Amino acid sequence: MRTIKLTLAYDGTRYVGWQRQAAGTSIQGLVEAALAEIDEGFVPVVGAGRTDAGVHALGQVASFRLRHKMPLGTLVRALNARLPDDVRALAAEDAGPDFHARYSATSKTYRYRLSAGAAGDPFGWRYVWQVPTPLDQEAMQRSIGALVGRHDFASFQATGSTVRTTVRTVVAVRLAEVPAGEGSPIPALGPRVPVLHLEITADGFLRHMVRTIVGTVVEVGQGRRAPADLDEVLAARDRARAGPTAPAQGLFLVGVEYGTQEPRRAAAP
Repeated sequence: MRTIKLTLAYDGTRYVGWQRQAAGTSIQGLVEAALAEIDEGFVPVVGAGRTDAGVHALGQVASFRLRHKMPLGTLVRALNARLPDDVRALAAEDAGPDFHARYSATSKTYRYRLSAGAAGDPFGWRYVWQVPTPLDQEAMQRSIGALVGRHDFASFQATGSTVRTTVRTVVAVRLAEVPAGEGSPIPALGPRVPVLHLEITADGFLRHMVRTIVGTVVEVGQGRRAPADLDEVLAARDRARAGPTAPAQGLFLVGVEYGTQEPRRAAAP
């Protein structure tokens, strides 16, 4: 049996998220169904991040055990022949037997895309939160520094979630305005609307953590909160003290980082 590390990209608009659900189509289910045809039997797949319904990925990582000895490049092509067009296998690598897409990860990076104070791009609305009011970017920049470091992020966790600990380490938070079309998953066909990217790298994330952070930082940008409020929200450890959960369509799993050992890799042609 081989352990495979698979890198995927997908448009999450049509799906219930990464994880299999009782109803609806999941990315995990699609990949497992494709692998079942290739390996002639059920192949359980583990994802690095359990992206929610409507959330996208530029660099999701999955791992699984495979009996078939086909070349890696052939595996990538075989998967893409069986997956829908909005889910693509980007690369496959032979990994060590102990590799686990989720538990072997050292950090993940999520990016949230939003536009503000404009009519928006009718062609890109599936990939951005179009905030109808102007945003004070300087105030938003001042607020996000509070998030860096090791903190209890209970205030930014979805209500009802159950985890062993809500402590996470945020390595970096970046907020930048990018030109219209830059970093977009589609060409800017409509109005040339600049987009803000809020990007967070951490050793792990709670459910809805990034989206709740974004909702809170947007309130700072709207003048509904002071930049220093994020320190108080963190200290409160109370979801009611944070802002709203930003819509799913603006969120992208950008990439997952692992150790320094490089497995043998084959990318999609």
